[in-house]
Amino acid sequence: MPETMQAAVLHAPGDIRVEQVPVPEPGPGEALVRVAACGVCGSDIPRMLRTGAYRFPIICGHEFSGHVVRLGEGTQGAQEGDLVSVPPLIPCHRCAPCSQGKFSLCKDYGYFGSRRDGAYAQYVTVPAENLMVLPATLDPRAAAMLDPAAIALHALWRTRLRPGHRVAVVGAGPIGLFAVQWARLAGASEVLAIELDERKAAMAVEAGATHTATGAEAAADVAGEGYDVVVESAGVPATIDQAVALAARHGEAVFIGIPHDPVVLPKPTFSSFLRREVTLHGAWNSFSAPFPGEEWRVAAKAMASGDLAWKFMITHELGLDALPETMAGLGSRSIFSAKVLFLPNEG
Repeated sequence: MPETMQAAVLHAPGDIRVEQVPVPEPGPGEALVRVAACGVCGSDIPRMLRTGAYRFPIICGHEFSGHVVRLGEGTQGAQEGDLVSVPPLIPCHRCAPCSQGKFSLCKDYGYFGSRRDGAYAQYVTVPAENLMVLPATLDPRAAAMLDPAAIALHALWRTRLRPGHRVAVVGAGPIGLFAVQWARLAGASEVLAIELDERKAAMAVEAGATHTATGAEAAADVAGEGYDVVVESAGVPATIDQAVALAARHGEAVFIGIPHDPVVLPKPTFSSFLRREVTLHGAWNSFSAPFPGEEWRVAAKAMASGDLAWKFMITHELGLDALPETMAGLGSRSIFSAKVLFLPNEG
């Protein structure tokens, strides 16, 4: 085992340095995981470039998989060599939501990549509870994409989605692309994907969308009386407005995207929301009981069986040396991407 490792360390917003740092030691009840793949989440971009994390310096990255290489004292539930996906939230198990098994709503959680060191590194220490052991035959890249898959499923489970329902998905990033697939697997009669970028709209068709639209007018043209379920994954005020407006009478809209600007519903949208008796849901994270939740277990089975496609989303597979430049390009939108994966121990 080496004494040092390569890691992309965030020293301040916009100050990302690829450095040699000590390999962390697993404490009691922890394991040391050799990172196989770590995906870029949309939340990583503002965190690393503008808003910052809860402490500095910190290693970001929370969508990851790897192999267990060392067990700390008393660590159970995994063995050396196991392939694991790591649910990024570390529940406190003390607050009222945790006592009810509503771990997504934990009031005092830890989180990889923002509150503790994450996986833009060759190694990371992981509490035993967060070691989700997976079949050795599963591709580690798929294992690193369980988080967005589970987030999409968690959001749809907040609704009353039934076979035959019409579904609209706003935004065709990885979470939106998984939402399209989950809706089709649940029996949706049609799925509209709304995405400004034609390349991502084409990915939505590959995911199973029956219709695509690249703007509000095009979406309205195919909406008819509206959609039973609308999934908003872009987190932009205009798309949030659009998601509410697309819901049918007694329809539902569920919101995953995190806006960074004030959200105002125009009077016509709000009037339609009232008159149609639309239900609006928030969806936060992806966790339930027993931790990490059925969302993760169902997603893992769907990945392993091939029911859930993922390879077509990957646009970049990179080493850590490319992380600072890539993150800057993602922030400026000079790089087209769907799912960006960093492979810290390859190359």
